[in-house]
Amino acid sequence: MDFNRTVLVTGGSGFIGSHLVCSLVSSHPDWRIINLDNLDYCHSPRSLESIENRNNYTFIRGDVCNSRLVNHIFSTENIDAVFHLAAKTHVESSFESSSSFQRVNVDGTRVLLDAAHCARRRPQRFIYVSSDEVYGGSRGEVFDESSPLRPTNPYAVTKAAAEHLVRSYWDKYQFPVIITRSNNIYGPRQYTEKVIPRFLTLLQKNKKCTIQGTLPVSRHFLFVSDAVNAFLLVLERGAVGETYNVGTSFEIPIVQLAQELVRTNVPESEVSDWLEFVPNRPRVDLRYPIRCEKLQQLGWRADVSWAEGIRQTVKWYQDNQDFWSNTKPYSCW
Repeated sequence: MDFNRTVLVTGGSGFIGSHLVCSLVSSHPDWRIINLDNLDYCHSPRSLESIENRNNYTFIRGDVCNSRLVNHIFSTENIDAVFHLAAKTHVESSFESSSSFQRVNVDGTRVLLDAAHCARRRPQRFIYVSSDEVYGGSRGEVFDESSPLRPTNPYAVTKAAAEHLVRSYWDKYQFPVIITRSNNIYGPRQYTEKVIPRFLTLLQKNKKCTIQGTLPVSRHFLFVSDAVNAFLLVLERGAVGETYNVGTSFEIPIVQLAQELVRTNVPESEVSDWLEFVPNRPRVDLRYPIRCEKLQQLGWRADVSWAEGIRQTVKWYQDNQDFWSNTKPYSCW
């Protein structure tokens, strides 16, 4: 079968990547979707069971740091667009193993950029999915795309470094890159080290929600389908060489988040009994507020409310308690 477009997604078996791949495969039967993923601990092939037998879907198990493999993909496939999501993302782990974050998040991005730039048929878009954490914690300001990058943890440092690499290919070669920076994305199939599924998994095991420190930490949460819609819009309408914030106005303190999830399991009078405060990690930013007017000018809006998104998420974890059964949730948010 001849396809009108070939899209490579790295990290397509991960949480966000799998939702993006499923959307692409289902919405565009005339596109070929290639998923390059090494099936790391937080990625599951079960996330893609609904589309794994589709004619327009191809899975390649491999590492983005493997230059021989990545070069082979670009030399044998006519890649029209790249969504680069493959990354290590757990902030606390980045303090313990910063070199592995450097390897995957920075070196892997370089390998992919080199192969894409040197390909016989150069991709028309290279979309790098970054994070709001590259801005560092807010000192009262709301970040737009021109705000300085002040990352404060090893994970965020590697994402900022990778952004600079991506930007350099635009500056030197006019390679058609686009960068996105998103708030915390949540929804079904997210691995249990992230705060919402971690709280839910602990509660399912009749364990308390553990909260690091007593500082007033809050986060903005964006439902995964809204994030996917933003990435797809950027593919079609985004300007090359530009950066787009992808976020939401909904912000919730982590303590309040834990209380809300506990209330789904126990009476109000018992909520405080299910919260446990533990020592903080080496560095924590209080909040990451971002402006998204630039993306909204392209026509994007977040459609899923917090109430609906968290309802869908809680129900999925209730119905799929064995999905991550072979893994152990981190003890702290």
